[in-house]
Amino acid sequence: MASQISLELLPRARCFLDEPVQVKVTRLRSRQVVTMRARSTDERGVLFSSSAIYRADDRGEVDLNKHPSLGGSYVGVEPMGLLWSLRAEALHQYFQKEKALEPQVVTFSVHDEEEGRVLAEATSERLLLGDGVTRLPVIEGNINGVLFTPPGAGPFPAVLDLNSFSTEKRAALLANKGFVVLALCVFSVKPENTKEIHLDRFRDGIDFLQRQPKVGGNGVGVLSRSKASDIALSVAAFLPSVNACVWINGRSANTFFPLYYNKRQILSTQLFDNSKVIPTESGAFINKYAHTNPLAEENKGSLIPIEQAKAQFLFVASEDDMCCNSKAYVDEMVERLKRHGKNNFESVCYPRAGHVLNLPFSPFCPSSPHGICGYRAIWGGEPRAHAAAEVHLWNKIQEFFRAHLNCEDADESNK
Repeated sequence: MASQISLELLPRARCFLDEPVQVKVTRLRSRQVVTMRARSTDERGVLFSSSAIYRADDRGEVDLNKHPSLGGSYVGVEPMGLLWSLRAEALHQYFQKEKALEPQVVTFSVHDEEEGRVLAEATSERLLLGDGVTRLPVIEGNINGVLFTPPGAGPFPAVLDLNSFSTEKRAALLANKGFVVLALCVFSVKPENTKEIHLDRFRDGIDFLQRQPKVGGNGVGVLSRSKASDIALSVAAFLPSVNACVWINGRSANTFFPLYYNKRQILSTQLFDNSKVIPTESGAFINKYAHTNPLAEENKGSLIPIEQAKAQFLFVASEDDMCCNSKAYVDEMVERLKRHGKNNFESVCYPRAGHVLNLPFSPFCPSSPHGICGYRAIWGGEPRAHAAAEVHLWNKIQEFFRAHLNCEDADESNK
């Protein structure tokens, strides 16, 4: 009977966003062909969906941990493929899940391949906030962010999570691991209304973090991606309290807006050559080579002096990044630090990953509107390799902060 067919989410349907889940169907007919589907609606109300065709084994079971997809959104054995292959019907859509209070809700279902009817379904709630983690909106002076604090007396290491635009998800999940995290966005107003960026905001954010009663350790960590990454480099170069800095798919020079500190301009902007923006048939554009050589004379005032930083750096580059030439920027920074006799860095490169390295099992985003340039951008990446890179990187970030911040009280269980 169809009602006897069971779809299980193991070890539990309610879990953290960065945790894998085993999708298993039992009581099918031996060798029955079925379609597995997943669907999830983002914070804007946009529906994302995925599907894959499977053949049950002789016992009438489909286990995504060991059985291959025969076709659909992906092929092969991909235990979390239904999640990272979620896509909207329209092009150029990014799965918007930025607020920490509500889980991502994903509905899994199994369908008869011949008749298309639903045989069974189950819903997963994928959480950002764990029990006891506190979320505190912070509006204080120059600071407009959100503070996440783990349960327990501490002391805990502190991380400033810099994002180009407002998001809480990465900070919330890090707090579950035993870090006090302040999520702060680069832009205090919309980019079109921005004339310059002030480093003072980020200094104030670090000072606020270090005043928290549960914070201990030797300095703070900074986590960043894209435009926020060049801000993170400047934070590490000009502010003494940073001990560990994670740079993901950015540039080695200050971009888009001049940078000020203590009411004085400290960095100009790396030149952007519009003639090198490449249009594609999809209506999106490739920005990879639009910023000119950071070492050129005209960009001298924008190059961030990372050689004066005392922080440890983790440079992360996706080699198929179509937004910026991340690998070349990593090579430039590594060569420059070596030339100055520095060894305070390590680097990781992902050959077929794209620009938008997100949390594990996030819906792959090949293109979406560019928040600064205003047009749709190609981000690059091959979905399967990109998904694997996200899992590896999330673990690497935690290991890096544990190694270079005082993390004795950070949760070791997720190493």
